[in-house]
Amino acid sequence: MEEKVCPVWVGYILLSPGRKWFENPKKLLSPYISEGMTALDVGSAMGFFSLPMAKMVGKSGKVICVDVQEKMVQKLAKRARRAGLSDVIETRVCPYNTLGLDDLKEKVDFVLAYAVVHEMPDAANFFAEIFDVLKSGGKVFFAEPKGHVSNEDFEATLAIAEEKGFSIVKKWEIRKSQVALLQK
Repeated sequence: MEEKVCPVWVGYILLSPGRKWFENPKKLLSPYISEGMTALDVGSAMGFFSLPMAKMVGKSGKVICVDVQEKMVQKLAKRARRAGLSDVIETRVCPYNTLGLDDLKEKVDFVLAYAVVHEMPDAANFFAEIFDVLKSGGKVFFAEPKGHVSNEDFEATLAIAEEKGFSIVKKWEIRKSQVALLQK
């Protein structure tokens, strides 16, 4: 099976300061993340969302960042150290076909899956794994870029999430992305 992942060089583009003008992590995620939470950033790349999430959960919280690309994770860990967030951010490299989060069963309050599910080899397996790690009532901020994922495919992916036990709280659009808030 061919792996469909964002090239490492794109990770640097994703860190562009200008991106915050139209995809501001604090504005997008602060309604769902609070101090002391355990959050999971799936496909975290170099941490565009991860570092702001770490500031939101504070020293009493934790952000677990998972990516298949070791170079992305290494850059994220370096950025976390420079920002003084190493104690809050935990980085993990996972294999392509699983997130490898068995140790987190029902320990996560919030999951960010931003422009990543379309790269997964099996969306059903992804949502099953996420369901297992979330606490009851936990939320998933699920977004996919319109340029990569059609409306029909986004809706089909939401149907898979529902089959795995999630309810759809709301759906909306952010610039060129389709977004859904899911809840366990």
